[in-house]
Amino acid sequence: MKVALAQIDTTVGDLRGNSEKILAALAEASRRGAGLAVFPEQTLGGYPALDLWEESGFARANEKALSALAQKTRGAAALVGFVSRSKVRVGKPVRNSAALLHEGRIVAVRHKTLLPTYDVFDEARYFEPASENRPIAWGGLKLGVTICEDAWAEDSSAGRRLYASDPVSAQAEAGADLLLNLSASPFLLGKAGARKRLLARLAKRARRPLFYCNAVGGNDEIVFDGGSLAYDAKGRLRARAAFASPDLLVVDAKTWEGASVAPEPSSIGQVGDILILGIKDFAAKCGLQTAFIGLSGGIDSAVVAALAVRALGPRRVVGVSMPSAFSSRGSVDDARSLAKNLGIELLSAPITGVYDALLQALGEKWGKGTPDLAEQNLQARARGVVLMGLANKSPRGFVLATGNKSELAVGYCTLYGDMCGALAPLADAPKRLVYELADWLNDGRELIPPDSIAKAPSAELKPGQKDRDDLPPYDQVDAALDAWMRARHEPPRVARAVGGRAVAEALLDRMDSSEFKRRQAPPSIKISSKAFGVGRRMPIAKAGWRARSGS
Repeated sequence: MKVALAQIDTTVGDLRGNSEKILAALAEASRRGAGLAVFPEQTLGGYPALDLWEESGFARANEKALSALAQKTRGAAALVGFVSRSKVRVGKPVRNSAALLHEGRIVAVRHKTLLPTYDVFDEARYFEPASENRPIAWGGLKLGVTICEDAWAEDSSAGRRLYASDPVSAQAEAGADLLLNLSASPFLLGKAGARKRLLARLAKRARRPLFYCNAVGGNDEIVFDGGSLAYDAKGRLRARAAFASPDLLVVDAKTWEGASVAPEPSSIGQVGDILILGIKDFAAKCGLQTAFIGLSGGIDSAVVAALAVRALGPRRVVGVSMPSAFSSRGSVDDARSLAKNLGIELLSAPITGVYDALLQALGEKWGKGTPDLAEQNLQARARGVVLMGLANKSPRGFVLATGNKSELAVGYCTLYGDMCGALAPLADAPKRLVYELADWLNDGRELIPPDSIAKAPSAELKPGQKDRDDLPPYDQVDAALDAWMRARHEPPRVARAVGGRAVAEALLDRMDSSEFKRRQAPPSIKISSKAFGVGRRMPIAKAGWRARSGS
């Protein structure tokens, strides 16, 4: 039998639109000779629907849409993810489910067993787990159906099991002929390799072909990277769907005829493609049209603008140059060169008059001598007002914030100023990764001006200002950030990572004290295993606790 892996890009809550995408993919799968089409986790209602899952009407609407979808199912059968109401009076009222649809009817329904409660996942808050899950007898075969986390019972990187049960192995032991996993697994840098190793090991251990269908597309802070996979009974990779793009992969489960392995981009190419897809889907699914970006002539705003053009096209991106009395001629010229290279409109809105008016309104103590921190922040907030005003005046306009993860970590950013925006594409990208993205974007054609890459980073809020005047070198900031946030190292190990205890303590103090800013930051696009946002929960008001000696 030929199996189709239909990785489609769905929108949370769009039951009608998602159903249309399912039917279109199913028709193409049938045309190409597939007997079964496997779709991602929660295909029908979109993933993650979060507190929509707690609304009883949402589950009912899912079930109604599923029944309507089943009636239109002809040719290939469809294995579709959806949310269902639990028939048990004890426990959570809904389940994370998959239904097999064929020839106008719902053949069988199965439920997810393992419910993740880490990072961006909180499924135990919403769903009741399956009490049992036996293979589905259909078409002379036994289909072993599992859903996403069901395949991640053990964490090889941690050297331990995460769950007592192993739903995939249980399906094989129950006689399943094919192992099918419906997934909505978000992109993380380095995760594709871990995913491939895990699934290969499961297929080889079970001695069964394994088909894994992953979602694709962005939903708020997370982006699904697709890359659906098919393995033979020896654990050999036979087919892979496209990265970060909808795709329909059709393979013969016995002969592997027609199997193809789509190429994977480089690591930095994966990040770039995910950020582009995240911006594109955020705008499309929120009904937004034109992106406004403050162009300072620096590398961060240049990279955001170049990514936005790839995502939306040059006609939907507007750059805004907002020079002050402290802006260098070179920065203004670099912003103009960038806009020309990208083919986008560039507006000029100098903030000197706005800044002077604010100083006058605040009183005689303001505007004396070199701008202090309050006066520097005032300039950033003046730019925020201009950007938000332009976006509000434009139909469905929105602002893309340009700050990176390193700045956000240490609070080197201004609330209601450069932090304004509907989305912050680089807020999970450390500074050194921003430079790598610039090189990737410039591959084959110079888009980002060389001076934007070469110049020392500066907010240009006072004469001669450079980031290094207020911060250690960004290599040290990024090393501390990685050790503190991702690896969860204690201060002595952070000190070794940055090359000094005093630097480490100063950076950790800034990181700890900036939580209130991060809580008010725009949503980011998650690309790392530990991002600021919904997957990280730290108190704002805390007593400054920090383990200092491992005790």
